[in-house]
Amino acid sequence: MRFVRYAGCILFILIMFTGCKEKETLPEDVFDRYIGLWQQGQYEAMYELVSGTAKETASVETFAARYRSIYEGIGMSNLSVTALPQAGEPANDDGLSEKTFAYQLKMDTSAGPIDVEGAMRVARDQETGEWKVDWKPSLLFPSMEEGDKVTVRTLQSRRGEIYDRSGNGLAVNGSIEVIGIVPGELGEAGEKTIAELARRLEVPESFIREKLAASWVKDNVFVPIVNATGDRAGLDLSDLQGVTKRDKSARIYPYGEAAVHLTGYIRQVTAEDMEKHKDKNLETDDVIGKAGLEQMYDDRLRGKDGVQISIVAADGMVRETLAKVEPVNGEDIRLTIDADLQESMYHSLDGDAGTGAAIHPRTGEILALVSNPAYDPNLFIQGLSEEQWTSWNEDPKKPLLNRFTKLYAPGSVFKPITASIGLQLGVSSVDEVKTIEGLRWAKDGSWGSYYVKRVRDVPVEDLTDAIVNSDNIYLAQEALEMGADDFTREAEKFGFGRALPIDYPFPKASLSNDGITNEILLADSSYGQGEVQMSPLHLALSYTPFINDGELIAPVLELKEERGVKEGKELKGEAQGERVLAPDTAEAIHRMLLRVVDDPKGTGHGAYIPGRKIAGKTGTAELKRTKAESGQENGWFVVYDAEGFDFLMAVMIEDVRERGGSSYVVRKTAPVVKGYVENRN
Repeated sequence: MRFVRYAGCILFILIMFTGCKEKETLPEDVFDRYIGLWQQGQYEAMYELVSGTAKETASVETFAARYRSIYEGIGMSNLSVTALPQAGEPANDDGLSEKTFAYQLKMDTSAGPIDVEGAMRVARDQETGEWKVDWKPSLLFPSMEEGDKVTVRTLQSRRGEIYDRSGNGLAVNGSIEVIGIVPGELGEAGEKTIAELARRLEVPESFIREKLAASWVKDNVFVPIVNATGDRAGLDLSDLQGVTKRDKSARIYPYGEAAVHLTGYIRQVTAEDMEKHKDKNLETDDVIGKAGLEQMYDDRLRGKDGVQISIVAADGMVRETLAKVEPVNGEDIRLTIDADLQESMYHSLDGDAGTGAAIHPRTGEILALVSNPAYDPNLFIQGLSEEQWTSWNEDPKKPLLNRFTKLYAPGSVFKPITASIGLQLGVSSVDEVKTIEGLRWAKDGSWGSYYVKRVRDVPVEDLTDAIVNSDNIYLAQEALEMGADDFTREAEKFGFGRALPIDYPFPKASLSNDGITNEILLADSSYGQGEVQMSPLHLALSYTPFINDGELIAPVLELKEERGVKEGKELKGEAQGERVLAPDTAEAIHRMLLRVVDDPKGTGHGAYIPGRKIAGKTGTAELKRTKAESGQENGWFVVYDAEGFDFLMAVMIEDVRERGGSSYVVRKTAPVVKGYVENRN
């Protein structure tokens, strides 16, 4: 009985001992825990599950940092590590138990999704008997081997280019020569070489030494100093040991100053740009449009860089591309601009501050937009000096000012609009004769000391004579007969108070600041003074009804291949269905404008071309606060080809007093007209 009782106790103790023994950790448990921690980004905890051999090669800090740096570098998100159904492998012959588990690794990255399958080996430690992960680089990505790196490479997109109507480049991607130094090739005369190079480049020696002192510079690496543009392009530096030239890609503006206010320019982004344009995800080495079309169309021109994530072996060979997003190049933009005309108009203003616009009056296509003086956008390529920027800012002629987007008093070039309104309303007729005595006129004593003056004393005139002679008094009397309300209503049909339907930011033209509230302001407005303000483009467009049977045409800047001559849209707005003028009224004004150029006494006769039909109107706008004051005079000339009807130009030159007034503008721009109509054929 004692033996049985004793044996029962032993059995009970064995049962108790077996029941209390800790459950053994299985390889499946290690695998599940490891991939769970991996998915949660708990790399330090993962380290505790790897084998002792793996720990000998890297500390916990190094292990965790490797994961984080790689994943952060590729922009990893939405990490998923899941087990795949796969049987474990049998034990090896050497007696070490091990199992291999299959898994799927998924993540989103800056180059798109990565989806790969890998295998993880879990083995029993010989000394402790514990199951541990046999960590290898393949547990970062399955194809990785020792010594491999994960690289992220930006695939540069191409910025779109801007072309004129004939395919001439206005803003294109090209290359320029860069003058630089290979430090290790300077030799013993290096100091003298640097001094001589500084002299030839007209830069301080310290400027060159600062470039050479950069932390990345090595003896065998080319160090760029300046771009070989402008006067530096032709420098012969072959006698300077260690100095050489190399090509680099750059934005090029072939027409330089002639088109800069239209094209604008690009510059490397600043911190301010990055803050202001957060939606563009700008990087420090990006460029951004800073003015003109480069700025206006920046989103379309920019394109989108691609990204490639690869595993690269120690010898530099790409072992595997894990993910790749191809770059999307920026959009090329083709304009209605005629680059040759743009250049011709710009150079016609040489030496003067002025502006101009040219259009195709049938379609509204903009052929040229010029502003003079200007600046060379190509100088931004070589890194604009502070001295040059200061010089532009302090120049009294303001080369940085884009004049074609500004508003000006049009002066007498506004008179055809007033004349057309009078005819339209029936207030006047083409053959209506007025008798006007002297060079000054006032309605009555209510005007006090105020008066309207004219240049020519012509006692008897009809409306055509008044346009040919540019008679302020005749037009003022006509406007008073209309009345302010009718004059305003009809004039506004020419687009006053409304934005031009075009992407380029032009201000709205205006007839007055707060309405035409008195007769003196009405009289002054009739001949483009008072408070009338127009841009040169709007002024050019306001003449299109005289060519298109009374229809006012809207501007077009982008060239559309499918656009036809008859497809110009009306500027006055979709809600108004009538034309600005009746066809017979438009034709009457057109004949008057022909006379302005054809008639030897006409103010625009300087643009006359024998055997050609040229029409136009001149004007001088006085900028002054009182009648007695002597202010600046701006001269205007609006002119068009009255034969082909494919060219209309409006030009303004500042400060023409004592230089012939508007006739000075005619003399300077007549060659542009002659060159265009003759070259067209």
